[in-house]
Amino acid sequence: MATLQYISGFGNECASEDPRCPGALPEGQNNPQVCPYNLYAEQLSGSAFTCPRSTNKRSWLYRILPSVSHKPFESTDQGHVTNNWDEVDPDPNQLRWKPFEIPKASQKKVDFVSGLHTLCGAGDIRSNNGLAVHIFLCNTSMGDRCFYNSDGDFLIVPQKGKLLIYTEFGKMIVQPNEICVIQRGMRFSVDVFEETRGYILEVYGVHFELPDLGPIGANGLANPRDFLIPVAWYEDRQVPGGYTVINKYQGKLFAAKQNVSPFNVVAWHGNYTPYKYNLENFMVINAVAYDHADPSIFTVLTAKSLRPGVAIADFVIFPPRWGVADKTFRPPYYHRNCMSEFMGLIKGHYEAKEGGFLPGGGSLHSTMTPHGPDAECFEKASKAKLVPERIADGTMAFMFESSLSMAVTKWGLKTSHCLDDNYYKCWEPLKSHFTPNSRSPAGPK
Repeated sequence: MATLQYISGFGNECASEDPRCPGALPEGQNNPQVCPYNLYAEQLSGSAFTCPRSTNKRSWLYRILPSVSHKPFESTDQGHVTNNWDEVDPDPNQLRWKPFEIPKASQKKVDFVSGLHTLCGAGDIRSNNGLAVHIFLCNTSMGDRCFYNSDGDFLIVPQKGKLLIYTEFGKMIVQPNEICVIQRGMRFSVDVFEETRGYILEVYGVHFELPDLGPIGANGLANPRDFLIPVAWYEDRQVPGGYTVINKYQGKLFAAKQNVSPFNVVAWHGNYTPYKYNLENFMVINAVAYDHADPSIFTVLTAKSLRPGVAIADFVIFPPRWGVADKTFRPPYYHRNCMSEFMGLIKGHYEAKEGGFLPGGGSLHSTMTPHGPDAECFEKASKAKLVPERIADGTMAFMFESSLSMAVTKWGLKTSHCLDDNYYKCWEPLKSHFTPNSRSPAGPK
């Protein structure tokens, strides 16, 4: 397919119209009595009308038919999507999953929506406070089906296979090592080209934003200019009684039929849009003298709670970088955290656990559950000569971190059959190096 075009910038006020209909955007107002090309005007609000201007999110869409033109929604197969955090008893153990198995297309056709599996989460959808982690496992395109989420935003992390995502705002290609965010209420459909797998972080009631930089200054981490927004593209396509709109509402799935493609937006303007980002563009900040900066220094996007400095969810990455810290144990330190930490691996080998933690799998270290480098990593790093070295080349690990205590679903603990029962064994070889009669540690030879 032809190279897609994008608009650059995070949270910008943008305007776009399909070049097949020049002048489709009304001039000087949002809702004229008759729109250019006899289109319908429709506003999509991502925030309350009365939010401060700095947090107010909305876009105006100019479309061939309004999105209200559909048959009634009816309950449909829920698959493995849930927001029931009490399906199984809580489990405080360190949890690790082997790569989640993708269904073979020769055996069963599974698209993006039917391939959604809720792994863990916390909070309450109806009060707009919480999050969920989903795994998507699919092998076929959605065709005449689209999806929208009334509950929250989807941050999508493809791990295997590229996605062609149709949205009401235009089209995006999202490949492994890129992410995209489809915000609450936006209709989209996903085409895939092979057996495809990835991760989703869903947040309820809040939106992702760039983290504050504080003493870092004006630049660094994920720079706003590197976020890309699709340009307007429409299809005027009739599908008599055959197009299915799937809605996730209060954690349940519903389906409605309509006669036309939902991607009939000829022009749009506003600051409430889908967007994508290439993780290779992340400007890494790191310790250059000794010790570690906390992993929060690798935050790409955050979804803030009402408590200052505390997030419903952070999206954090561990990209290739230089390690130069002197007198320092350079891998991640042993840790107990008031936050919940779900980790995934897009490619490569994670520095603290080169065995067992594989691309397409994951781990969950729950609130105050201890974790850290395995025994082999500890021994190796404790004896290493501290010279400047490249860390994580060819690797991209990430973390979904939350202030909420996440519960694992029945699918995650049992039905997926991917839970690694031997995870705890990676720490069993750790041994005491205590020297009560000698304060001076034994350094590298």
